Amino acid sequence: MLRRLLPTLVALGIGLLALGWGLVSLQRIFMREREDAHAQLRSRRQALEHTATEALRQSLAWHLKSSITDIHAAVGDPLAPGEGYYLLFRGYRLLPRLSPKHSSETPARKTYEALLGHLQDNSHAGAWEQRLSLLRAAEAALAAGNSVKAGKRVEELLRHHDANPLPTEQEIPFLLLVVERLQRGEATASLVRELLTLGLPEGLGGFGRSSGLQKDLLRERERFTQEDFQFLHERITQVSRLLGEDTRAFIARAQEMTAGMLVIPETLDEPFLLGENWYLAPMEEKVYGVRVEMDSLLRPIAADMRARHLFGEDGRLRLRTNSAMQPLRTLRLAVELPEWARSEADIEARYGLKTLLVAVCGALAAAIVALAMIAQQSKYRFLELKSDFVATVSHELRTPLASIRLMGETLERKLSQAPEVRDYPARIVQAADGLHFLVENILSFNRIDKGRWKLRTSQVRLEELVNPLRDDLASATSVPLELTTDVGDAELEADPSLLRLLFSNLGRNACAYNHRSPVRLSVSAEVIPGHGCTVLFRDNGIGIPDSEWENVFQDFYRLTQPGAPEVHGSGLGLALCRKIMKLHGGDIQVATSGPEGTTFALTFHEPRR
Repeated sequence: MLRRLLPTLVALGIGLLALGWGLVSLQRIFMREREDAHAQLRSRRQALEHTATEALRQSLAWHLKSSITDIHAAVGDPLAPGEGYYLLFRGYRLLPRLSPKHSSETPARKTYEALLGHLQDNSHAGAWEQRLSLLRAAEAALAAGNSVKAGKRVEELLRHHDANPLPTEQEIPFLLLVVERLQRGEATASLVRELLTLGLPEGLGGFGRSSGLQKDLLRERERFTQEDFQFLHERITQVSRLLGEDTRAFIARAQEMTAGMLVIPETLDEPFLLGENWYLAPMEEKVYGVRVEMDSLLRPIAADMRARHLFGEDGRLRLRTNSAMQPLRTLRLAVELPEWARSEADIEARYGLKTLLVAVCGALAAAIVALAMIAQQSKYRFLELKSDFVATVSHELRTPLASIRLMGETLERKLSQAPEVRDYPARIVQAADGLHFLVENILSFNRIDKGRWKLRTSQVRLEELVNPLRDDLASATSVPLELTTDVGDAELEADPSLLRLLFSNLGRNACAYNHRSPVRLSVSAEVIPGHGCTVLFRDNGIGIPDSEWENVFQDFYRLTQPGAPEVHGSGLGLALCRKIMKLHGGDIQVATSGPEGTTFALTFHEPRR
């Protein structure tokens, strides 16, 4: 068979290879189309991102350049706004302004309270005594209404103070105390008022190192603890309001965010973005910086790109942040467009559909090849079976017919002359019976296989079906036959003619595949109430190999074993038995088989009422 199938196999193999090569090439084209579509989307995205990034860099540079004047003003004037600015000059940070020290101690407040106590009880104040004496004299002159004398005492006090400078933690509390003790509201002397806003006049000793209590406290805030700063700020604010001075800038600067959380690298050689909040750029010996709001910067860029129809209303810009510190040259913006996501999804969907079609074509091709192989194999197998069946039937029919013809002619000529032909009539009957059984098998098989057999069931005793088996098999063997039954009163609802044909086939097979004398057959039955009946048919034949237990029930299958004599037959006997059992709703199987014989199990189910 393989030799017959070889041309078909070669043709199918060549066709399958050609189809496979075509499908692989087609899949490569689909992959290239997908890559090209993705590349076009990436190219457009990169172009938009480059445009947006350059616009952001220019916006950052312009924002810093426009803020330099305000940065210088904040450095020169502590009352000027300084929040959101950064300035580093020769390694010293000027902006953002430093914050007070975190400590629970209050040295400045203690100094203030000690001086106030000495003033109130006129006690000796040690090193502060001369200052406090001049302050008491100025207060006394003001109390007496002698403003000229009070002014002279204030000048003496300030000259002495200027000539004997104090640490900032002591100087500001002392000057605050001077202003509080000498202020008279709207009638406060200008010299005292200037201590609050302008500082020590330059005419008093020519020093003029103070800028006023408000500016001095803000400028020197890092020298104070948080508690001292808060205390002095509240006292200065209070006295400023008493004198009618503006305190808004002073309060606003005290509330500004300081540089406590801002960490800047020591060396900077190029502009960079710190997080998304600060933009810094080195310029000669300085490093300028400005706080930025990325959303505020990106919003006009996105609006401009929409106005230029580069993307629609649903387009968004987002900063790609790779690290906390990002040099401006590595700055990148991401453009997010829902239509791109939809386009990429469409590309993948189309590619997936095309891939599925290629896979389906490949699967169909493989299925077609497999079906073609099966069809060819079935075709050749059918032809072989048909050929074998025709040859077998022809041989089986030719032999008994030839015998009948020959013996009939001989019987006609010599029956009355020779005693040796006296057994010819029995032999003629035997050959005719064999031919009749073969024809009956073929006709029954064909009718059942075509569904044209109509069961004529009746309640029949199993013993009545088995006992005639002796007579049916008399012509099937030349050796004695022993039949034993143990069926009791078992009854079956079945077609008697079909069951008799079934037992005849089993018996003839037992006789044909047997080399013992006598041939022994045994039929037993076991009735299980509610379930049916199982009939065991045993013989003492040559047995059936385990691998052939199911094959022997195939159509036209004849069992051949090495060393066993050739057995003629149609190969329909056991196949017909199984069809008869299926027609009765039962089944037949090989229960056991070996060199001592074979046992067939026939299972009849209880009929439904």
